[in-house]
Amino acid sequence: MTGFGKEVLENEARKITIEIRTLNSKQLDLNLRLPQIYREKELDIRSIMGKNIERGKVDISINIEQKSVAAAPVISKALARHYYNELKEVSESINQSNDYDYLSMIVKMPEVLVSPEIEIDDEEFGELLSTIQLACDKVNTFRINEGKTLEKDFIQRINTIIELLQKVDSFEENRTTRIRERIKSNLEAFSQDVQSDKNRFEQEVIYYLEKLDITEEKIRLKKHCDYFLETLSKDSSAGKKLGFVSQEIGREINTMGAKANDFDIQQIVVLMKDELEKIKEQLFNIL
Repeated sequence: MTGFGKEVLENEARKITIEIRTLNSKQLDLNLRLPQIYREKELDIRSIMGKNIERGKVDISINIEQKSVAAAPVISKALARHYYNELKEVSESINQSNDYDYLSMIVKMPEVLVSPEIEIDDEEFGELLSTIQLACDKVNTFRINEGKTLEKDFIQRINTIIELLQKVDSFEENRTTRIRERIKSNLEAFSQDVQSDKNRFEQEVIYYLEKLDITEEKIRLKKHCDYFLETLSKDSSAGKKLGFVSQEIGREINTMGAKANDFDIQQIVVLMKDELEKIKEQLFNIL
């Protein structure tokens, strides 16, 4: 499930911006982009993220904007002079002009610009963790709001399937009559004396009606839909369970369509499948 959270921690020395973005995933997959000074604290940051974010592909970015010149890089003058002397000596050995701009080359040399070591005290790191916690809370709020929207959509589509299921009953009686007449017509095509054994004829009709009966499928489909709504109403994470229930709903719909042998009922089955496929697509986006 997608989510986003941003918080800013600011003190006299620096401004720290924390951004968290999430996408749906089967497990928790953390990707941290941290400044060098926080590298040794990575395990602590991962720990608080794991406690607050329930699965998903999570990107957390922490950026520092220094406000104090004390933290700004400085030039190693001794090393710069060393590079200057070396470059000048090489220049003279190849008769290079002495007015060459060595400074632009020197500042690009290794270790000429030196960043002072910055130590993060426990108080400041504690504030950082609290700020990360706030950003995680925003992510979870974002996810909850998105989940409520999906919940309304699921409820509407499941209720639509239930309403379509209720319409099947209106076609059941005519379907049974058509099957009976079809069997009788087929028997008449092979025999001119179909009335000679009425008991056998009734047995054949009962056999085929039982074989094509969809009563059990309708009952199970209704129960699966009710269970889907019941599971959806619970506070706990139920994405996988809803996925399993939707598979059972699909199985009953498919069996009913295969056994219906009736155009009107099969039309209803197609509409049910359409609603269920839209549910399955959205189930990939929830926990």
